[in-house]
Amino acid sequence: MSTYHKVLTRKEFPHKANMERNGGYRVAIAGTGAYVPPKRLTNRDLEKMVDTTDEWITKRTGIKERRIVEDGVASSDLASKAAMRALKDAKVSPKDVQLIITSTITPDSLFPSTSCYVQKHIGAKNAGAFDVLAACAGFIYALSIGENYVRAGMVDNVLVIGAETLSKVTDYTDRSTCILFGDGAGAVLLRRAKGKHCSEVLSTHLGADGKHTDVLTLPAGGSKIPSTTKSIKERLHYIKFRGREVFKLAITNLTKIMRKTIDSSDYTVDDFSLFILHQSNFRIIEATMERLHIPPEKTFFNIDKYGNTSSASIPIALDEVKKSGRLKPGDLVLLAAFGGGLTWSSSIIRW
Repeated sequence: MSTYHKVLTRKEFPHKANMERNGGYRVAIAGTGAYVPPKRLTNRDLEKMVDTTDEWITKRTGIKERRIVEDGVASSDLASKAAMRALKDAKVSPKDVQLIITSTITPDSLFPSTSCYVQKHIGAKNAGAFDVLAACAGFIYALSIGENYVRAGMVDNVLVIGAETLSKVTDYTDRSTCILFGDGAGAVLLRRAKGKHCSEVLSTHLGADGKHTDVLTLPAGGSKIPSTTKSIKERLHYIKFRGREVFKLAITNLTKIMRKTIDSSDYTVDDFSLFILHQSNFRIIEATMERLHIPPEKTFFNIDKYGNTSSASIPIALDEVKKSGRLKPGDLVLLAAFGGGLTWSSSIIRW
C-alpha cells in the first residue's frame, strides 16, 4: 500500500456480510513492545538536587525511581525501539505497517510529527503517519483512532505508540514536579482480529473539559507564548501544575469515565480481571479504586520503577502484563487515563 489511503468506492467498501454485527471488523492487539532508557534517577539522587527526601516522595507518590534519557536522545528514538519490539511480537514487518499514530507531549519538533521520524527510523515506508496530543490520556485517544481505522476496514494494521521524554520539560529546581516524571515508550500493533483467541479491543471512551486548561500545562513554546528570552528566563518551558486541583480532578474524572465505560458494556466491575490506570500517582490510583470498590490485587502498578511517563505509561504497562503471563485468554482488562486538557480516556480489552 502506498503512503496515502485509498478512498473506497461504494462497490469496494467492505460488504455488510463480512463485517461484525456491531458495524465493523473485530480489532486485535497483535503485539506489544516497550522501551525505557537505562539511566535511573532515584529519589536519593533527587535529595542531592532539591529539598526533598526519599521517604517524602515515596509516601506521596509511590515513586522510587524513574528512567531518564541521555543528551541527544529524542522521543522518536524511544518510540522506534518500542515499535520494533511490538512488530517483532506481532510478527509483522515494518513495510507492512499502514498507519503510525504516536501520542506524545514531548515531540522531537513541532513539525514534522514524531510519527514521521518513527516511520523513517523503522523503515515503514508504506505507512501514513501523524501524532495525537492529549497529554497523559493520549495513548488511549490514539488507540481509539487506530481501532476505528481497522474496524472500518480502511487499513489492516496500525502501529499505536505512546512516547515521552519528559525529562526535557521537567524543572529540576522545582521539587513539586521534578519528583514525578520519567521517560519511556510503549507500542501496540493493531490489526483485524482472526479467530476467537486474541487480545481484542472491545471499546474506547474519550472525554475532556477545556475549562481546566490552566491546571496542568506547559505554558511556552506554542503560538500563545512563543519562545523568547523572556519566556526562557521565566522558566515557562517546563511543566506547571496545581497539584491539589489535579489530584481531586483526576480522581473524580477517572472514576466517572470508568463507571461510564463499565455501565455502557455488558459487564460489571466484578467481571474484570485487571485494571490498568495511568501511572500518575499511587494515591490517585488507590483513591479511584476505593471509590469503585475494586480490590488492590486487581490493580496494576509499576509507578515505583518509572514514575509518571504520561502517554507512555499505559502501553508500557500492557507490555509488562503480557510478558508476565498474569492474564489468561478471555480475561477482561480496563484501561483508564487522565491528563492535561483536561482529558480522560478508557478502553475495555478482552485478553
